[in-house]
Amino acid sequence: MNTITAAITAVGGYVPDFVLSNKLLETMVDTNDEWITSRTGIKERRILKGDHLGTSFIAIKAAEDLLKRGNINPAEIDMVIVATTTPDLPVAATAVYVATEIGAVNAFAYDLQAACSGFLFGMSTAAAYIQSGRYKKVLLIGADKMSSIIDYTDRATCIIFGDGGGAVLFEPNEEGLGVQDEFLRSDGIGREFLKIDAGGSILPASAETVANRQHYVFQDGKTVFKYAVTGMADVSAKIMERNNLSNDDVDWLVAHQANRRIIDATANRMELDESKVLINIEKYGNTTSGTLPLLLSDFEDKFKKGDNLIFAAFGGGFTWGAIYLKWAYNKQ
Repeated sequence: MNTITAAITAVGGYVPDFVLSNKLLETMVDTNDEWITSRTGIKERRILKGDHLGTSFIAIKAAEDLLKRGNINPAEIDMVIVATTTPDLPVAATAVYVATEIGAVNAFAYDLQAACSGFLFGMSTAAAYIQSGRYKKVLLIGADKMSSIIDYTDRATCIIFGDGGGAVLFEPNEEGLGVQDEFLRSDGIGREFLKIDAGGSILPASAETVANRQHYVFQDGKTVFKYAVTGMADVSAKIMERNNLSNDDVDWLVAHQANRRIIDATANRMELDESKVLINIEKYGNTTSGTLPLLLSDFEDKFKKGDNLIFAAFGGGFTWGAIYLKWAYNKQ
């Protein structure tokens, strides 16, 4: 009997229409295009506009794109995981609503929260469910409406984040394709460096917390950058070493799109040619849980069956890691 591995068999993505460019940000905060581009690699980001539209809207659109592109019957999906830092509501899982709205009537669903590593950790979770043999189709979505928690008077954070999301379908594979290995890590030392102070059980929402603007993301940029550069580079090199992969063996680096300098540092540590590094940060900024699946959605045409992909991410908490995956299909 062949060993079951978990392979990605379909992808989808969605970004809102509204473009928040660096030039437009110049009219909002004390910054400029050259400063933003040189330090982050970001030229523009997408923002979800409209009343009562939350992360579920992005997730549903990304899932619908996947269903259409992959010609998938949603009733065949066994489970839905939504990796997100910005759920629609504090209690009711966003994934449950998404599953219902896309017609995944036979699926169970829940959210997963690991900040910018959410989708990466979700890949591990989805793969484990598939490899157990209990489930055949697991839909993993990474989506965030970061504009809902960003202070647009804070130039340290508002230049970085955007809204968007993507989706992948995991299915069993008996050809040895799909997820090969993972190296995932976390460290609570990061709790204070990237956070939202209020709105949780420690400091519930009040008139005072709103007045103090404590419901927006705070980031100690220098500290997060230092840990992210080291963390992403280390785990990417580690997973290559553990699987005896040379830089020639790696076809694509699928890295979290937080900062162009962090991506470049990771690629340099892996000794990868620039042509193997997938980049779309200039268009979307950091969409948190959405960056990795958006890369897959944008660059699906480039992937060939059997290609070696290294996924890497770093997020608040801290959370970080790398996953080695063999691509399972050629786009028709």
